[in-house]
Amino acid sequence: MLDKSHKANIRERGLLTKTPFLHSLTGNALARMLDSAHVYSMPARANVFREGEPALAFYCVLAGYVRLYRVSRDGRQADIRICAPGDVFAECLIFGGEKYRFSAQAAENVSLARFDMQDVRELAEQDTQVAKAIMTALSGHLLSTMDCVVNDRLHTAPQRVADYLINRCPTATGTASIRLPFQKNLLAGMLGLAPEALSRAFSSLRRTGVTVRGRVIQIGDVEALKQI
Repeated sequence: MLDKSHKANIRERGLLTKTPFLHSLTGNALARMLDSAHVYSMPARANVFREGEPALAFYCVLAGYVRLYRVSRDGRQADIRICAPGDVFAECLIFGGEKYRFSAQAAENVSLARFDMQDVRELAEQDTQVAKAIMTALSGHLLSTMDCVVNDRLHTAPQRVADYLINRCPTATGTASIRLPFQKNLLAGMLGLAPEALSRAFSSLRRTGVTVRGRVIQIGDVEALKQI
């Protein structure tokens, strides 16, 4: 649960201004959004909110990672998204939905900016800049969701892992080294895989020179990885 908060300070306002959600805002629209932000710090595994609770606010990640997930009737969990610094989540409920449709949990120590749903709804009705920023964020998430669905249906587990690594490679050829920004169980959820399926995928990629040591991934041949 969220506890103590404070108004966004100069550094935090600067971070918010650079996020995809707010970077297009100027003048009074930007000032009013920044003034409405309350910043919280939360420890790892703390719940931001739970599925079914009243949807009173949406959030922007300033530091750390937040896991969005749903729980089935038999207790199984399915990750929906891993939110990184700069990402907003639950803004899809600004114009619809009285309750959260998923749960949000701090994957590690996080800093979040909280925006009141009703306040931002009123701002959007008064200022087209704010309304456009919301629509842009929603459009981006819809396109991302479509990509995830296609990825799940067309790509094998090794291909999903390979694509993730290739997109983060610092070089297009030769060898490369990547450090995961979070635990491998979060990567599994992000890619729509069970942890054991992720382990098997990494094992199958050894033939391309991929080795795993903790969070560090060594790639022996980037071009060979692209052929998976």
